[in-house]
Amino acid sequence: MKKIGLFLAYLFLTVGADAQIYTHQDSLRGSITKERAWWDLQQYSLFFDVNPSNKSISGSNLIRYKVIASHQLLQLDLQAPMTILSVTQDGIPLVVKDEGNAHFVELIKKQVVGAQEELVVLFSGKPQVAKNPPWDGGFAWKRDNNNKHFIATSCQEIGASLWWPCKDHMYDEPDQGMLISVTVPKGLVAVSNGRLKEENQNNATSSTYVWEVKNPINNYGVNITIGDYVHFSEVYAGEKGPLDMDYWVLKDNLEKAKIQFKDATRMMKAFEHWFGPYPFYEDSYKLVEVPYLGMEHQSAISYGNKYGNGYLGSDLSGTGWGRKFDYIIIHESGHEWFANNITAKDNADLYIHESFTTYSEALFVEYFYGKTAGFEYVRGLRSGIANNSPLIGNYDVNDPNNGDIYSKGSNVLHTLRQLVGDDDKWREILRGLNKQFYHQTLSSQDIESYIASSSGLTLNAFFDQYLRDARMPVFQYKIEGGNQKKLSFRWSECIDNFDMRLKIKYNDKVIYVYPTTKWSSIALDNKCEEIIISKEYYVGVEKIN
Repeated sequence: MKKIGLFLAYLFLTVGADAQIYTHQDSLRGSITKERAWWDLQQYSLFFDVNPSNKSISGSNLIRYKVIASHQLLQLDLQAPMTILSVTQDGIPLVVKDEGNAHFVELIKKQVVGAQEELVVLFSGKPQVAKNPPWDGGFAWKRDNNNKHFIATSCQEIGASLWWPCKDHMYDEPDQGMLISVTVPKGLVAVSNGRLKEENQNNATSSTYVWEVKNPINNYGVNITIGDYVHFSEVYAGEKGPLDMDYWVLKDNLEKAKIQFKDATRMMKAFEHWFGPYPFYEDSYKLVEVPYLGMEHQSAISYGNKYGNGYLGSDLSGTGWGRKFDYIIIHESGHEWFANNITAKDNADLYIHESFTTYSEALFVEYFYGKTAGFEYVRGLRSGIANNSPLIGNYDVNDPNNGDIYSKGSNVLHTLRQLVGDDDKWREILRGLNKQFYHQTLSSQDIESYIASSSGLTLNAFFDQYLRDARMPVFQYKIEGGNQKKLSFRWSECIDNFDMRLKIKYNDKVIYVYPTTKWSSIALDNKCEEIIISKEYYVGVEKIN
C-alpha cells in the first residue's frame, strides 16, 4: 500500500537499486535457504494473548508442514525483541540455534519425504512499536477518543516475523490456511483474517476471539486489530454467489461508516468485472477501522482514511477523479486480487502487487465514470514518477520496494493496454491472470510469459525496458522534405533492442509506426506540418529540428 511514504523515502535514500548495501541477515530473510526449501507449509494455528498495559504479547504457533526433501535443520524467523521460548516436535524439546532474526531448529525425528509433521513454537516479548504505520511497521498501541485501547499491526516488507514466529518468505503460503486465536482484555474486540469462528468470555478480565482462514494467506497479510468495535454487514450478490461483507468500526464512527463504506460494494462490482470473482468467498470480505491509514490485510482490509474520499482528502492524480471515491477502500481492496490472490514470490517483484493495484484505481474510475475519465486518472499519476530505479529490485535479499512501482507501474500497464489494442482482450488477460495463478505465488517471469502468450505479442524488449531499466524511453523524430515530406524517428534513452509500436496522428489520420533505436523513415502527406503522439503511452517525446 505504502505509496507516498515509500516514494519520498526512495528519493532521499537511494540513487538506484545497485546503491543498496545488503547484509547476511538480508540474505537469510530474503532467500529460499536450504533450511526453508525442504518443507512445505500446510497450516498455521496461532494462539496468543495481548497485554496492552505493557505492550507485550505471548503465545504459541502450531506449524503443520509437509516434507518435500530430506533434511534435519529447519529455519524459523522471529525478530528481536521477540523471543522464541521453546520448539517441540511430538512433545520433545528441540535445540534452536539463533542467528540474528533467523532461528535454526535441529530436528531429532527423521524427516521422511511425503510425511506430514508439526512443530509447536512458544514465543513472547514486546514487538517493535510502529513509528509511522504502515510505512514503518510494527504494533500501533493507540487510544480512541474515549480513551479505550485501539491496537493494530502492520508488517509489509519488514515481515510478519516482527511479531510471530513463521516461515517469513513470500514464496510459501500455508495451503490449508490458518487459525488465529487472540485473547484480549474484557471489553475489547479482536478482529483478524477470515471468519469469526468463536467468541469466548473467559472470565471477568479477558475474552478470546478465534478467526479461521480457509485459503492460503501471505504472511504480511496476517493481522490483528483490537478496539471498542461494533459490527454491521451486508450480503453482496457476486459472481460466485452470495458474499458476506462485514464492517468493524469504532462505536463513535458507526453512522459515518454506514455511508462511506458503500464504496465497498461499488469496488466489488468494478473489480469482479475487471479481475474476476473475489478470491476469498470462503473467508468473506471485511473492512476494519485501524489507527493508521490502511493496509491490504487479506479478507480484513485495514481502513483509516477518516471517512472521506480521496487519499486523506487529496486526489493523487490531480484530475478531480480521485475525489470520486475513497482511496483506501478501492486501493487496498484491489490488493485482494493482486497481492493476496496473486502474490510475488520475492520482494523484488513487488511491482506485481502495487502496479496492478494502482492501475485498478483507474479501472474503477473507468467502470463508473467512463473510459476517458479512467485514462485521465492514470495519466494524472505520472507526476509522481521519479524514473530513478527499475521496477524490479534485487532478488534474494528482501529488497525494499521502489516508489515507482505505483505510478510508473500503473502507466506501464496502461501502455501495455495500448499495445494489446482490444479492450475485451485486455480484460480477458486481467481476469485470466487471477484464474491462471489463483491462490499462487509467482515471479515476474510468470506474469510476463502469461501476458505475452495471451496477447499474442512479443514483449521481451518491452518488459526489459519498463521493468528492468529505470529510464523512460524517448521517441525522437523529425519532419523533413519540401514537396515530398518524410517522418524520421527512433527510440532513445532505452535498451538496445527496444522496438515498441507507437500510435501517432497527423492530418486527421491515425497510423502506427515501428521505431527501433536506429533511424528509419516513412513518407508523409505533403501538407503535414506536425504529428501528435498518443498520450496514452508512457514515453518521452523529442522533436529534432
